[in-house]
Amino acid sequence: QYRIVERMRSLGMTTVLPAFAGHVPQGILRVFPRVNATRLGGWSHFDCTYSCIYLLDPEDPMFQVIGTLFLKELIKEFGTDHVYSADTFNEMTPLSSDPAYLSRVSNAVFRSMTGADPEALWLMQGWLFQHQPDFWQPAQVRALLHGVPLGRMIILDLFAESKPVYQWTESFYGQPFIWCMLHNFGGNHGLFGTVEAINHGPFAARRFPNSTMVGTGLVPEGIEQNDMVYELMNELGWRQEPLDLPSWVTRYAERRYGAPSAAAASAWRLLLRSVYNCTGVCINHNHSPLVRRPSLHMDTELWYNASDVYEAWRLLLSAGTQLGSSPTFRYDLVDVTRQAAQQLVSDYYLNIRSAFQSHALPELLTAGGVLVYDLLPELDSLLSSHSLFLLGRWLESARAVATSDQEAEQYELNARNQVTLWGPSGNILDYANKQLGGLVLDYYGVRWSLFVSMLVESLNSGRPFHQDQFNQVVFQVERGFIYNKKRYPAVPTGDTLEISRKLFLKYYP
Repeated sequence: QYRIVERMRSLGMTTVLPAFAGHVPQGILRVFPRVNATRLGGWSHFDCTYSCIYLLDPEDPMFQVIGTLFLKELIKEFGTDHVYSADTFNEMTPLSSDPAYLSRVSNAVFRSMTGADPEALWLMQGWLFQHQPDFWQPAQVRALLHGVPLGRMIILDLFAESKPVYQWTESFYGQPFIWCMLHNFGGNHGLFGTVEAINHGPFAARRFPNSTMVGTGLVPEGIEQNDMVYELMNELGWRQEPLDLPSWVTRYAERRYGAPSAAAASAWRLLLRSVYNCTGVCINHNHSPLVRRPSLHMDTELWYNASDVYEAWRLLLSAGTQLGSSPTFRYDLVDVTRQAAQQLVSDYYLNIRSAFQSHALPELLTAGGVLVYDLLPELDSLLSSHSLFLLGRWLESARAVATSDQEAEQYELNARNQVTLWGPSGNILDYANKQLGGLVLDYYGVRWSLFVSMLVESLNSGRPFHQDQFNQVVFQVERGFIYNKKRYPAVPTGDTLEISRKLFLKYYP
């Protein structure tokens, strides 16, 4: 943490320190039995073993004592740039919708900040307002925001490219805000973007009546995917008006690969108008059947024309001889090939499902066999040819921060759990799905193999396929992957261009 703070300041960045938001551990009731703390409900699909935090009443005298003491200690340790973050009700329903109560909470949080630093500025996520709009009506939003003097709070309009909050809150009722692009939930691989919304959104927010917008921001849950979208968003902060996107992306391709290429530029223009142009409310969770627990009711809908990705794949491959030595080109070739393979998985899934539903065993065996024994292994070998798509690298980086063998085991367990079950019982199953060499074969591949064989078994025996039965069996596979301790290479193998070409010759529709 010292190193991060020092590095940020050396680059002229403003550090944001965490302040006290009112959450306290259960143990406080043992030390101060008289404090007024209420237990909140569970979060997402987790029970009270892992959630249900206690919230200290804003009127309780201990609120100011703890809040100010905590921040003073933090400032003593790290110095301060006077900006502090606190999110009391993020994805948690407040105990009361009474505006007076909500104002008291935000006022208590802010006073505990200024008790330690009279110049304190509060930085708060605006996610809660769009996440629970039924609770956060205008009166409730206004009360929470106006518990703090105007100008002493900055709100992150967190998901402004899809669900901007400033529009229905009269620009956050006078508090300054930052127009943010969230873009990626869970750090999924999958080509995705909302370029039209990104290109016009910040400028519309600036022109909004009585706009209090003070900047643009990036707030993805996971980075290291879809570089183009982040390049675009970062550029817009320096612009007076929206860009001409097709000519911008043409120049982007040249900058990215270090040389002009008509084929690469054409590929990027196709991607721009298809995968990167999701319109309406777009929430980027990769729902491809490839990375979801198989069932007979999977979502194969796309917001774009699949043939645009296949054509972009063909064009990029044709630029391989010219651009093959560029590391960014090789990365993009893996990524676009991976997207094409993801689309192909959906096609085979639809064949499997219709063969099963029409009791056509030979067709089921054919489609299932190609998917499990050829397409997924080929995709896995493609991903294994690039260091940024390796499961081994993901696991090694988790182990590397450990200070003991026991800790390394624990961190690896967590890294495996995060990209698969996310919780002991699949609480947020596949939320942070990744397409990594090793994971595709040993996790997604094994699930698909089990699914196909249970469908075949069902047709052979004449007994119906039961999803809940399959879920119980496949959960053992998923959990087994987390605990199997198999070591995965952290160094790539094979030639990306050759593997992509082989896949192309076999599967290009």
